Amino acid sequence: MTISPDTTRAWVDIDLTALVANARQVAAVSGSRLLPMVKANGYGLGAVEVARALERVDPWGYGVATVEEGEALRSAGITRAVVVFTPLMPEWMPRYLELDLRPSLGDPQALHAWVSRTDRPFHVEIDSGMSRAGVRWDDRPALEALRAVLVRAPGWEGVFTHFLNAETDPSATAQQWSRFQQTLEFLPHRPPLVHAANSAAALQGRGYAGDLVRPGIYLYGGSAGPATPKPVAALRARVVAVRRIAEDSTVGYGGAWRASRETVIATLSVGYADGFPRSAATPGAQRVVELRGKLVPIAGRVTMDLCMAVVDQPVAVGEVATVYGGLVTLDQQAEIAGSISYELLTRLGPRVTRRYAGRG
Repeated sequence: MTISPDTTRAWVDIDLTALVANARQVAAVSGSRLLPMVKANGYGLGAVEVARALERVDPWGYGVATVEEGEALRSAGITRAVVVFTPLMPEWMPRYLELDLRPSLGDPQALHAWVSRTDRPFHVEIDSGMSRAGVRWDDRPALEALRAVLVRAPGWEGVFTHFLNAETDPSATAQQWSRFQQTLEFLPHRPPLVHAANSAAALQGRGYAGDLVRPGIYLYGGSAGPATPKPVAALRARVVAVRRIAEDSTVGYGGAWRASRETVIATLSVGYADGFPRSAATPGAQRVVELRGKLVPIAGRVTMDLCMAVVDQPVAVGEVATVYGGLVTLDQQAEIAGSISYELLTRLGPRVTRRYAGRG
């Protein structure tokens, strides 16, 4: 068996063609231009590679969470607009200006600091119910202070809000949208770019599309409400050891699993330091991976670097198991772990090789 250096242990296969197809689906359903979120290193899959692939859909720009993430895009030659969605701290302004990044301004003080220094573009955040950042829709003094500055702010390019549960709560989403629209009416004028919709809202049609939509998890193969994306990421690992154990033998830390009969155990070279969570959400819930085209159960606890699977057919060292992205989907593996697809992707460790197909 010949094994390439990038697949000796654990790796993730990333289908950029599928990612682009998911982006095109969001654009088609929403009827709006895309502002794809590539924060957290492109949801763990590589922000630069993701952004380069998404150039095929002609996005308006890209969304990040930190100045450093924006710098990585600029260093890679990405020239489209980049919006940093963490609220601006005034001391960061020199780096924003140096890198030509759009700030997210969520309070009158930050807004005043920005417009006092530059006419560069910026986006204002309205808190319509998330209670995380932005000027609250019901804080009249703050809104009046905001309006007073925006009247004389030529760089005011966009205004946005963030839905708290567009996946499963249509009434809450409609209420937030209504609050957002009321706030827009209070502001001096409508800026060129109004945006609110994440993946789930964008996939509901044009109702919340605005001028831009901000897809995230759906691009990367995670579900967003009832919509089913094309799988993008497949986390894989080699079988590095095989052993036959007797009835009543224990497996893993704490002896958490005990064989009810003579059993073959295959050790896989992937653990929680690679992005495979340590345990299931519910004690006793069965975790599975794909091996030789079948689902096989994990025995005991996932360790930092390895995990063990129970196999009932001949398996050799060097064979490949798929943690998610095959018979087990990303969302299924996340649910078993009591997590969400976002977290599994962003947990992918730096030692996990990213292999790209469909660079095109």
